[in-house]
Amino acid sequence: MSFQHLVDRTVQAAMVEDQSFSNLLPQLMQATENASPAEMNAALPRLAEGVTESPPNLGGWLAIVTGTWIEYGAGPAPVGAAVIERVTEVTAAALAFAKAWEDAAAGKPPPDMQEEQPSQEVFDTVAPVLGDGAVTAMMSWFALPHFAMAGCTVLQMAPSVRAGLADRDFRVFAAGKAAQHLGRMDHYQALLRVLDGERVLVLDRASRQGWTVTIGGIGDNFQLHVLLAGALIGRPGGLTGDRPAPEIIACFLNADVPPGRPIISSPWDLADAHGEPIWNEGVPADIPLVNGSRVVVIDPPSYERTFPAGRRFPLMPAALRVNGMHQPEDLAAWWPHIKPATR
Repeated sequence: MSFQHLVDRTVQAAMVEDQSFSNLLPQLMQATENASPAEMNAALPRLAEGVTESPPNLGGWLAIVTGTWIEYGAGPAPVGAAVIERVTEVTAAALAFAKAWEDAAAGKPPPDMQEEQPSQEVFDTVAPVLGDGAVTAMMSWFALPHFAMAGCTVLQMAPSVRAGLADRDFRVFAAGKAAQHLGRMDHYQALLRVLDGERVLVLDRASRQGWTVTIGGIGDNFQLHVLLAGALIGRPGGLTGDRPAPEIIACFLNADVPPGRPIISSPWDLADAHGEPIWNEGVPADIPLVNGSRVVVIDPPSYERTFPAGRRFPLMPAALRVNGMHQPEDLAAWWPHIKPATR
């Protein structure tokens, strides 16, 4: 059986809920080990159809296949967008299940979506509240871990999918609610908030000079600290200090972490334009806009801040490019909008 034919049969079985799916899925996963990216790319439209149209319990497995293909080199855009749309649908249905369970189960915690399975007892609990939507909601609850795993892979490896998301605020809100029930959704929510092609104004409070940089694929502000240090320390007209070693900068961009996962330190404090600290545990999207731009203000370090090297999301390459330098006289109109650091 050709790879394309196996994909077609597996997708068809999932869409019509045929029992043969349980035998075809392991065959497809095994065939994937030897499939070329070209073969996977040719089959992606059909796989995207299966992710979109199959019931959640089976579509979740096809979403897992999607993530595997993307990790193996398949182009993420066509099927990746389908996965993210389905994650949004399944998340909404899972949240409806959680609300119905809360209303009907008299304080009993909902079933563990990773350890338990759909059952008549579970269905009977939520059916009086959800009516005709009970089956989809129940299946979505138990399928959410698979969709969340696949969604995290897509968002890490497909910047075009991240950049093309509509209704981002709604997706972020729903993912945050679902994270109360599934920890991986916290990662998924953070990935939804990743900025790509975002221009940031970086100001050095001591010298009054600044830089415009463009960032993308940065998963947290630990990463932002290191990439700013790599870009600004030691460059002509840049800042003085201890620039991170090249292999450390590389592992915050797109390389593997050096053996032993070194502990590194940040050379400064970062604040926003309102003087509030930019916490390392946050993300660049937390940095408020001023006159349409996110503003980062560099201050001397108030204490030694150490953390292990490496990206929060290892599959997601990052970028930070310096677009230009601004002399103090170029920034005279900005400083009245910049508050002193509160730290």
